[in-house]
Amino acid sequence: MSFVAGLVIGLVVGLALIVVFVRSENARSKQRSDLATTIAALARMTVEDSRKLLTPEYYPSWVVFSQRQKLTWLNLHLEKIWPYVDEAASELIKANVEPILEQYRPVILASLGFSKFTLGTVAPQFTGVSIIEDGSEGITMELEMQWDGNPSIILDIKTYLGVSLPVQVKNIGFTGVFRLIFRPLVDEFPCFGAVCFSLRQKKKLDFTLKVIGGDISTIPGLSDAIESTIRDAVEDSITWPVRKVIPILPGDYSDLELKPVGTLEVKLVQAKELTNKDIIGKSDPFAVLYVRPLRDRMKKSRTINNQLNPVWNEHFEFVIEDASTQHLVVKIYDDEGLQSAELIGCTQIQLAELQPGKVKDVWLKLVKDLEIQRDNKNRGQVHLELLYCPNGMENAFTNPLAQKYSMTSLEKVFKDGAEGNGLAENGEGNKRRDVIVRGVLSVTVISADDLPPADLMGKADPYVVLTMKKTEMKNKTRVVNDSLNPVWNQTFDFVVEDGLHDMLILELWDHDTFGKDLMGRCILTLTRVLLEGEYKDTIPLDGAKSGTINLHLKWAPQPIYRDS
Repeated sequence: MSFVAGLVIGLVVGLALIVVFVRSENARSKQRSDLATTIAALARMTVEDSRKLLTPEYYPSWVVFSQRQKLTWLNLHLEKIWPYVDEAASELIKANVEPILEQYRPVILASLGFSKFTLGTVAPQFTGVSIIEDGSEGITMELEMQWDGNPSIILDIKTYLGVSLPVQVKNIGFTGVFRLIFRPLVDEFPCFGAVCFSLRQKKKLDFTLKVIGGDISTIPGLSDAIESTIRDAVEDSITWPVRKVIPILPGDYSDLELKPVGTLEVKLVQAKELTNKDIIGKSDPFAVLYVRPLRDRMKKSRTINNQLNPVWNEHFEFVIEDASTQHLVVKIYDDEGLQSAELIGCTQIQLAELQPGKVKDVWLKLVKDLEIQRDNKNRGQVHLELLYCPNGMENAFTNPLAQKYSMTSLEKVFKDGAEGNGLAENGEGNKRRDVIVRGVLSVTVISADDLPPADLMGKADPYVVLTMKKTEMKNKTRVVNDSLNPVWNQTFDFVVEDGLHDMLILELWDHDTFGKDLMGRCILTLTRVLLEGEYKDTIPLDGAKSGTINLHLKWAPQPIYRDS
């Protein structure tokens, strides 16, 4: 009986083990099949598929999705013909670059040219090509190029003391994108009239300078002066929007040449929450602004000492040659006196984001590097007002004043309302004049919402102090006791002598018996009220954990002119 029971139990256990094993193998087989299917799907997945699955914030900063196609075939042929290209192009490049170097020659040098120029034995590598669909009547092509070459370039430098210095340019590393434009398209071979070429994007340009048989550092400032000269020459001679036009067929191609298309008016208002770069005290920030990084086109603000929330309220104007591709760059530095300034942060905005003739008020986040926009560290923000005015715009900017009058583009908005003040009748047509937007600013402080508690009881006794920055005229509201959502509905009038360059500062204070505590503030330019005449808005408070203030602003203009 025990034998039979043991046999039955053994058979049951054996069958159970067989069933479990078979099911396990089937499950593993299904898993392998599913994994193979997934891998096959990943192998077929395109870049667009991956971008749909994962949003950009999930990718590391070094991941870049390129739409350029590979050019392996071109690189193979270029390596074969490079010795001939070197011999043919070296003299041509030398003849074209030498006048540009002389144009940007530092004042400390008597002459600057080449004593030797060859491109070396290493051919550049074209890493990609793409066709740009810009809606123009032509073909626009972009070629990405990388070159870590071994050229033999020797500069012949002569100083005013009669000293001749042979300086070798070595260890050149370059990565950039060249743009080729074939336009106009014609019905005659080769089917386009001219070719424009330009350096669309300069990703990297590194090189070192070495005096043959000496040390370049023995002459203070010489290395920096030559390096700056070379970079400026590259920037102003070939970097987009500068372009070289090569006629292929006879014709007039002046429309392809570089020319101004408009003006960008920038008001650098303020910055806030800047990173402190000083060990003792606070940073001394100043701003550098440019559209094209040329020395004579870069604008610099004044330095504000010991301040992480500087207010500049300065105006700058830039010439624009291509609003569709150019951008404004703002870099904030800490002034270190005799030492080199230290970068706090930088930012940029595309001009294509601006609506022509409309003022854009923006806060831009500062980052460490413009090439890597995903910067998690808080380096501060900068406040700008931007106005792009295309040439010949059919609105208030259409007929600017004659050249004998000087106005910023923003000032031209208010020209028409002031022409009746005898501008053309005073007989002083040859004097330069600037418009002053004078008038009365009425500010109604309506209320505030969601203020942070300032007392031990979780309440506050808020009131607002209003100040015009230039004249330092002040007014203040009444105190509203025990409220985090106070209502004032008080109106104050300010006589403003120069509306375009003045600012309204509102500070919210908590009233205490033995003092007062600042709860937050906001700074407003008058640009919007000048353009709109009247508006209501809710303004967030700076320097506060929470809270907004509700305002109503109204402007009564009385423009005048001043001789300058």
